[in-house]
Amino acid sequence: MPFPIRRSAPVASRHRPTTAAVAVASATVLLAGTAATASAAPAPVRTDGAPVRYVALGDSFSSGPGIPDQTDEACGRSSRNYPTLVAASLGAVSFTDVTCAGADTRHMTTPQGAANPQFDALQPDTTLVTLGIGGNDLDLAGVLTRCVLLGKLAPLGAPCKRSYTLLGTDEIGSRIAATATEVAAVLDEIHGRSPQARVLVVGYPSIVPDDGTACRAAVPLAEGDFAWFRDKQKQLNSMLAREAGNGRDTYVDAYAPSIGHDACKPQGVRWIEPEQTAEAAGFHPNAAGHRSTADATLATLTR
Repeated sequence: MPFPIRRSAPVASRHRPTTAAVAVASATVLLAGTAATASAAPAPVRTDGAPVRYVALGDSFSSGPGIPDQTDEACGRSSRNYPTLVAASLGAVSFTDVTCAGADTRHMTTPQGAANPQFDALQPDTTLVTLGIGGNDLDLAGVLTRCVLLGKLAPLGAPCKRSYTLLGTDEIGSRIAATATEVAAVLDEIHGRSPQARVLVVGYPSIVPDDGTACRAAVPLAEGDFAWFRDKQKQLNSMLAREAGNGRDTYVDAYAPSIGHDACKPQGVRWIEPEQTAEAAGFHPNAAGHRSTADATLATLTR
């Protein structure tokens, strides 16, 4: 079922002004490995011997809604999400996971329901921070809701793309550009609160087929909107990579390893569930998807 999505107010940034919880259920939308592989503990990763004090920040793509076992039902947080796997592999001496479904950049500094601001978890001696944020700032739940409804009316065209590009505009592109400023400000504040921390900005995995193939039986978008949604997701990831590439932070590419494991694929191959299942919330990564993102994160740390 959908998680609440809230638009965040712009946050002041010292960076240049450079330019997701969704699931489909009828007309309501919320943005391969085996089960044994998905639940296996990650291989230990060597560090320089310094203690790892790790804080995980982010939204539902980081918290793991619906993946058993849930450690925080309100935030949809799983004991098998990628932050937990990363912490175990690194042998972190301290680990605080405040990822929460529905979070946007605003919730770094303001409460989200009963959850405290996520930045409250940051400490001066924190040495590692992962940040998975941005999708909810774009109101992707609203975007996909519109896409599903329009797809029912015009299943063979690209009605959602047309609705967001009227008169030559690119509404989603503009939202991504606005979110870039907010992400930059979040990164500034993380370093202000935790000056010793290495910060990894984690991107989003492939939700629909990377080749633009339609699979309307699983995902009720219009055929032409699959490629458009893929392109918008890549644009979001490119923005996150750009903001991370400021000489201080590092981007984790969760998209490339997930190609071929999107929501259109069969059970056992897909890493994104196309609807609410026993494996995960609809249109969110399952345990295998989180295993992949953990592997990508660990590989990034050891480069």
